[in-house]
Amino acid sequence: MTAVHPLQGQVAAITGAASGIGFASAKAMADAGARVVLIDRDEAALARACAAIGESAVPVVLDLLDAKQCASLLTRTLAIAGQLDIFHANAGLYVGGDLVDADPDAIDRMLQLNVNVVMKNVHNVLPHMIERGRGDIIVTSSLAAHFPTPWEPVYASSKWAVNCFVQTVRRQVFKHGIRVGAISPGPVITSLLADWPAEKLEEAKANGSLIEAAEVAEVVLFMLTRPRGMTIRDVVMMPTNFDL
Repeated sequence: MTAVHPLQGQVAAITGAASGIGFASAKAMADAGARVVLIDRDEAALARACAAIGESAVPVVLDLLDAKQCASLLTRTLAIAGQLDIFHANAGLYVGGDLVDADPDAIDRMLQLNVNVVMKNVHNVLPHMIERGRGDIIVTSSLAAHFPTPWEPVYASSKWAVNCFVQTVRRQVFKHGIRVGAISPGPVITSLLADWPAEKLEEAKANGSLIEAAEVAEVVLFMLTRPRGMTIRDVVMMPTNFDL
């Protein structure tokens, strides 16, 4: 029989947690018994998210693109909760469309958050997990990491990099009792789709080719609640009607 609160006694930190997949993931973990540290730069949205989850949610206002703030993620989490069992590296940006039309500054910002910050965050939390002899790290990747999507070469490239990072780090740290995996959803109804062409977004909504953030969170929870001897290294999920 599955435990009613399988994450009871655990502490989770989620980046980009004020909305979308991050919020849905935090809520799912809180409902499963975890104390959740929601990390985001949007203070007002973060306050609303924590209020919606309840007393098990704690906000940490952090701009991950600021190097000093980024480096404080573990310290601030431990100051609040004393330990870290689960880290969900979810924060990300989207740049779509033809490469020739892309803004170089937007490319830099997206690669910094989608790739460099993920690596630095994982680097930050690993010593604590290694010392404790256990931990779970989940990274939000994308279906774009598994297929050369022609409408988003910059974004897809960032997710290919992230998937390589997840698979290589996983092989380094499993001996410490740490599981590392990625969730690779197809199009999810979040603010990241704001840059999609309007006609493409409306078409996807009309034909059922989008996933709800809560559905992604259910898969994240599935990954976290497997027996410790099992690692779900990468879950690719997409709307049934989504056609590459």
